Amino acid sequence: MANFRTDSRIVMTLDVNSAVMVFGAMKGGEFIVEPITLDANSHDLELCLQTMVKGFRMVREQLDRQPAAISFAFPGPADYPNGIIYGYLLNFPSFRDGVALGPYLRKKFGIPVYINNDGDLFAYGEALGGALPEINESLELSGSSKRYRNLLGYVFGDGFGVGMIVNGMMNRGDNSCVETCYFPHCKRPDIIVEEGVSIRGMKRMYREFSGDDRDLEPKDIFDIAEGRMEGSHEAAVQAFKEMGTATGEVIIPAVNLTDGIVVLGGGMTGAAKYIKPAILETMRSKISTIDGKELGRIPMKVYDLDNKEEFDAFLKGEQRKMKIYGSEIEVDFDPQKRIGITVSKLGAGKAIAIGAYAFALEQLDRRNGISRF
Repeated sequence: MANFRTDSRIVMTLDVNSAVMVFGAMKGGEFIVEPITLDANSHDLELCLQTMVKGFRMVREQLDRQPAAISFAFPGPADYPNGIIYGYLLNFPSFRDGVALGPYLRKKFGIPVYINNDGDLFAYGEALGGALPEINESLELSGSSKRYRNLLGYVFGDGFGVGMIVNGMMNRGDNSCVETCYFPHCKRPDIIVEEGVSIRGMKRMYREFSGDDRDLEPKDIFDIAEGRMEGSHEAAVQAFKEMGTATGEVIIPAVNLTDGIVVLGGGMTGAAKYIKPAILETMRSKISTIDGKELGRIPMKVYDLDNKEEFDAFLKGEQRKMKIYGSEIEVDFDPQKRIGITVSKLGAGKAIAIGAYAFALEQLDRRNGISRF
């Protein structure tokens, strides 16, 4: 695949949630039209599909040439390679009986249509144009030989999305079902973790901890924690902390299998100062062998990459020289196994769009017999 930042092809994009759809178009990894936001109408299938067609047509009218493809994220279970949405969609009830969405849009617009999970595209965007290249560039400038090609991306929103990048490639699984939202909640193992790591989860926890029955949004709860809005400061902080602990418990098994950088995205990361300490505390917690030897639950050292001192230590590692046996020749060696966690600098919407754009270019190139590698 050509460098997506210099590619001249245009791809129409869409960011979907249960409330709104945000339509756009990208060229060279940047938006080239003003975003168009329409009500999602997620409760009514016919109206929802009409809205999608309307939004893409409004974008296309602003372009100076035919786009090469449509590529976007959709929240929830699906057969993504075939563009079919089906299964239990909490936030899109009208799609639960199944919708051949990709084929429908391809028929309407006459161009390839690619649909992926929002968490997958978020992680892909961060791996190609966000956290991963920035971290690797910093490692190179510091003189370190360490480089990262694996990444876990988590999106906090209506749900709890995850994406997994392995060796630079997006892992969609064999069933388009790479998910962590179905893990049990660490405090309530009878419910899924998403009930505590989502917008509705944050609202529920604050109500339970405070006894305040107002219908507050996470931004309101953050303002209460900051002392800018009336309410229970203690309950707000406790709700964010519990969200962080539940998130950390889910990250631990995933990062132990992926062994890479962790990136957090979504609107609720605006409250990262209250959420991330609990994530880090959980990720850095200990466990013991049967004979009492204490081990980290993650065998790698975990750094907060948004903290300058920790980021500098992460870059430095433990650089050493090691002699080749039987000679005086030395080679560079960094024995420190380490990963890091950071909040997205792109923002979830931009990262998802970059992921969607790059994925479409990759698929188009494959159709033309061109490979990334």
